[in-house]
Amino acid sequence: MAILPIFETPDPVLRQISTPVEEVTPELQTLIDDMFATMYAAPGIGLAAIQVGVPKRLLVIDLQEPEEGDEEGEPVKDPRVFINPEVLETSGTTVPYNEGCLSVPDQYAEVMRPDRVRARWLDRDGKQHEAWIDGLLAVCLQHEIDHLNGVLFIDHLSRLKRDMIMKKLVKARRETATRRAA
Repeated sequence: MAILPIFETPDPVLRQISTPVEEVTPELQTLIDDMFATMYAAPGIGLAAIQVGVPKRLLVIDLQEPEEGDEEGEPVKDPRVFINPEVLETSGTTVPYNEGCLSVPDQYAEVMRPDRVRARWLDRDGKQHEAWIDGLLAVCLQHEIDHLNGVLFIDHLSRLKRDMIMKKLVKARRETATRRAA
């Protein structure tokens, strides 16, 4: 498995609209494995193919939550693959969640999203699923589907908040470049 480079804002690749996956192939399986390796190494809990420069409607999620009753234990891996995911219906209730993104590194902001969604997708074997999803998985799925549509979580913020995050990101990159040059 390879660790792939993650594109960061303002790279225009992140604004591309991803195209549907036509067929589950061995090459797609390799991409899925590489995306999980990349996501775990970052570390993150979700990654859309477009974030690694592949404009296909594919995303991976692993919330890596501790087992029930074991809050201090090791996170349990539960890798999930969503091919051609779509939200069919949303609940009427929105909830705030403090979101971050591997393409907007080390920046976080509260985003309002529906707390439940009914979604349809194919798994890594091409089997179709349809289900109501809630909690953190629903938030993460909506965040990653946004990526497939060329939308970043910062696009859900006011212009002022978005500009503040971008200024912090530029400052952090400048500081990192200065440290590397020293």
